Amino acid sequence: MNQTPQIRHALSTKRADDFAQWYQEVISEAEMAEESGVRGCMVIKPWGYGIWERIQRRMDDRIKAAGVQNCYFPLFIPLSYFAKEADHVEGFAKEMAVVTHHRLIAGENGGLVPDPEAKLEEPLIVRPTSETVIGAAMARWVQSWRDLPLLTNQWANVVRWEMRTRMFLRTSEFLWQEGHTAHADRDDAMDETLRALEMYRDFAETELAMPVFAGEKPENERFPGAVATYSIEAMMQDGKALQAGTSHYLGTGFAKAAGIQYQDKEGTQQYAHTTSWGTSTRMIGGLIMTHGDDDGLRVPPIVAPYQIVVLPMLRDGPEDEALLAYCQDLTKALGQLSAFGESVRVLLDKRPGKATQKRWAWVRKGVPIVLEIGGRDAAGGQVSMLRRDRIWNAAAKANFVALAKDDFIARAVAELEEFQASLFAEAKDRRDANVSTVENMEALTAFFAQDKRYPGWAEVLWSRPTGAALESVVQKLKALKLTIRNTPLDGQAVSGSCIFTGEPAVERIYVARSY
Repeated sequence: MNQTPQIRHALSTKRADDFAQWYQEVISEAEMAEESGVRGCMVIKPWGYGIWERIQRRMDDRIKAAGVQNCYFPLFIPLSYFAKEADHVEGFAKEMAVVTHHRLIAGENGGLVPDPEAKLEEPLIVRPTSETVIGAAMARWVQSWRDLPLLTNQWANVVRWEMRTRMFLRTSEFLWQEGHTAHADRDDAMDETLRALEMYRDFAETELAMPVFAGEKPENERFPGAVATYSIEAMMQDGKALQAGTSHYLGTGFAKAAGIQYQDKEGTQQYAHTTSWGTSTRMIGGLIMTHGDDDGLRVPPIVAPYQIVVLPMLRDGPEDEALLAYCQDLTKALGQLSAFGESVRVLLDKRPGKATQKRWAWVRKGVPIVLEIGGRDAAGGQVSMLRRDRIWNAAAKANFVALAKDDFIARAVAELEEFQASLFAEAKDRRDANVSTVENMEALTAFFAQDKRYPGWAEVLWSRPTGAALESVVQKLKALKLTIRNTPLDGQAVSGSCIFTGEPAVERIYVARSY
């Protein structure tokens, strides 16, 4: 009787056995990040930060193409700025880090302590988000209808004092971009809100190969002080939802608090309508949990710091010179190619060490293509290609494909494009197969029963309850450890009754466990 060969994976933990442990192991083995010594804060290592740089560069191009200009605002925000917008300050109060002193002195029992005489007249909040401080600037910058729309963005770090943290997904300090805009009326502000949402949707799917649902959050999930909040929601391989980006229509509430007024064409003073939108290093966590496998990370080529790694099998002998020359020529030729509108990013790995160890290190990092080249390959004008989405053959061995050097150069861009497309198709098929229509509360409870480890998402009919009726629904879902994700903006008509209230349904929503 024939038996399937057993594959020895690069990671010790499999996704199906312990997804949370697998996630942490991927981050460690791929050298993405490490603990910093400060609770909830991480050191982002070169490979992880390289992915963030790719995300930042590609996203920044899209932001600027929409006419938005980058600026920078202070890390420290006076407490009084938050106090002007009651809903906003209440929403962030439990997460704020506060600076109260500006000097340290030696303590009576040794060490350093805050100097009682150096207490600040007004506490400063370490930036959790920038609506308030940017609103104060907009109040100075906007005087006339001619100053609108005002479109700004900043790339920065923010601090939210999280109680339960997980690298890239929920940390006390994280990196992000936050767009803030002011408009003459609601329609223009809503257009901007939805433009940013669509930018995030397309970026997630095109650049990160991560399929998402774009839609509106329910009332209880709105950004503090917002009139409407929209999000992109991605399904991770354990069936949980990840909110990967948000866009908010803030109405005139923040403008009134900050005094953002303009004189319209008729000479009347009006309050501006404002928006904010942002995405963060959380996208990297989404990338890991969407594309990683039991051998580590798999990085979509568009955001991979290196798309191709050339790995010469050096032997510390005189024959290495010819092999290196061959690999250098190959690296140069590949670097002259263009993929996804940019030069191909290729690395010649000349570090000492066994080629097999270096190969698996790059596999764990998720580099799309590894070219392993020995002396015979060089002499015969060959390369051995290992594609990260096809690393095992039927015999459970590394799935190297031998190609003539010129043939590989001719098809390298197509290989990268196929890899990008295959990651998206795989993730989309998995997501779509794990979204189920659920017609009543009993079925919802059964769908998320404990014996279903990775149940996926439920799509249910929804009457859009508010106030006490919504709070009742939220508590029912909380008891099942569930959350409402969003209402998809696909415009499909619905008929039937809301499974929570029994009232006529007006839309569909997604319900899931979440990060």
